[in-house]
This record gives sequence, structure tokens and C-alpha cells, in this order.
Amino acid sequence: MIGMLEHLTTEGRNEKTMHLDQMKAIDFLEVMNEEDMKVAYAVRQELPHIAKAVEMIVAAFKNGGRLIYMGAGTSGRIGLLDAVECPPTFNTSPEEVIGLIAGGENAFIKAVEGAEDSLELGVQDLKGIQLTNKDVLVGIAASGRTPYVLAGLEYAKNIGAKTVAISCNKESETGKIAEVAIEVVSGPEVLTGSTRLKAGTSQKLVCNMLSTASMVGIGKVYGNLMVDLQLTNEKLVERAKRIIMEATNCPYEIAEEFLVKADNKPKVAIIMILTNVSYEEAVNRLEAAEGFVRNAI
Repeated sequence: MIGMLEHLTTEGRNEKTMHLDQMKAIDFLEVMNEEDMKVAYAVRQELPHIAKAVEMIVAAFKNGGRLIYMGAGTSGRIGLLDAVECPPTFNTSPEEVIGLIAGGENAFIKAVEGAEDSLELGVQDLKGIQLTNKDVLVGIAASGRTPYVLAGLEYAKNIGAKTVAISCNKESETGKIAEVAIEVVSGPEVLTGSTRLKAGTSQKLVCNMLSTASMVGIGKVYGNLMVDLQLTNEKLVERAKRIIMEATNCPYEIAEEFLVKADNKPKVAIIMILTNVSYEEAVNRLEAAEGFVRNAI
């Protein structure tokens, strides 16, 4: 099922760094920087597949489903990082976007030996969060062959959940299972097989796209303003005031006043200011507009 490593692009040797141990720091950094520039272009080649995944995730959110990231090692950490940033940025609940890493949350800091090779753990972790056919599972594996992720995708597919695979090799094993295969190939790493480098960067870019574009698709932004952020500290309270000012062209004092009147909900404050309605009416308009500020004003 898994096969050998030699055919994988992510395991190839980079001809530009064959004498890495003899290179001056500045020379190596120039090569590394040149290689990093290839990542965004490689991601661009996969935009049609990324767009399909976004459409699936938006549909899932609207149907009460969740976005689940699943991976091992660097891949798992990237998915987990994207998941934990969604609540403060988009005011989602921790259950709406979930990151699973082989070996559990402790593996974020320290590798858990053998966890990524366990087929059982992949299924067990998905059962633990009660994966349903409403959810979208995004399996992340640079090689496209991690057993933990393969088992998870197979299980998700069998119960009717939507599946997406993010890998860094064409014709990946994960891509053969998933409904949507996002295969970003940016070439061999400057340090052979160190997929925390270009491969990891590409995975982070794709996860950024999946979560951000999906949140746009369910009304979490107005223009390019994140109007649904959680006000969990002083910095975010001040950011919310600036967002209200930008959205309504009002002075600071008005933004501050209406943020309080709106129960610290920037979306509601914006609607109240732009339409001159009460808090209750603004909330009703927002609900009728399914969360889209533009459709509520």
C-alpha cells in the first residue's frame, strides 16, 4: 500500500545543495530563498483543486458540518495551528474547525514514536470526535503515504464524509483515496527529505486558503475586514473599533460607543451604524442575511 521512498519528489536530492556542508552561510541562504520562491508558484498550479475543496467546506459549514484537519509530525502541527487560529479570527467555536495530530496534542511539542504509522490511531481519533457524513476531512501528508492519514481518509470516505488530501507528490496514495487531491510539488528540499521546509510552507499556504476562503464563504468578513473576530484581549478590542471605523467611516468615539451597544459584536455595530437601527433589529437583519453584513444593510 505504501511502497518505497525513492520515487517521491519530497525525498529527492536538490542538485543546488549537493555540497551544502561546504557552502558559506550567505550562499546557502540565497539558494534556500530561491527555492522558497518556487512554493507559491507550485501552490498556484493547484488552485482549481483548492477551490473545489473550499466549496465543499462552505457547503459543510452551512449544513452544520465541521472542517477537520488530520496529519502527523509537521503536517499535523500545521493543521492544528490553522484550526486553533479560527476561533479568535472568525469567532468560530473550537468544535467547528478541529486539528488532529498523530499521537495527540502532546505530539505538537514532542514527537510520539510510531504514532504516524498506526492505522488504528487514525480511525480511533476520528471516532473520538464523532466524525459524521456532514464533515469534511482534510488529510495532510507531505509524502502522501502516512498510514495515520490514509486510514483516516478511508474511514471518512466509508462513512460518507467529504475528503480532501494535501500532499507534495503527484499520484499520492492519499490523493487516490480523497475526493479532492491537492498535490503541491515544489521540488526536492535543500536539506534532503526535510519536509518541514518547502513542503511545510506549501501546506501552510494551502491551509490558509482553505480556512480563510471558507470563512469568507459563510459571511465572516465584510469587504476585507474580519468583522467576526473574538474580543478576548485589549488589542482585539481596539482592532474591532478600527474595523468598525473602516466599515462605516465613523469617528473613534462612535465606534467605541456602538461596540458597547452591540454587546461587543462588530458585525452588529456596523449594521446599527449604517442602517440606524436598534440592536435587536440589527441582530434580526444579520440572521436573515445568514451572517453576511453586506446583505443586512
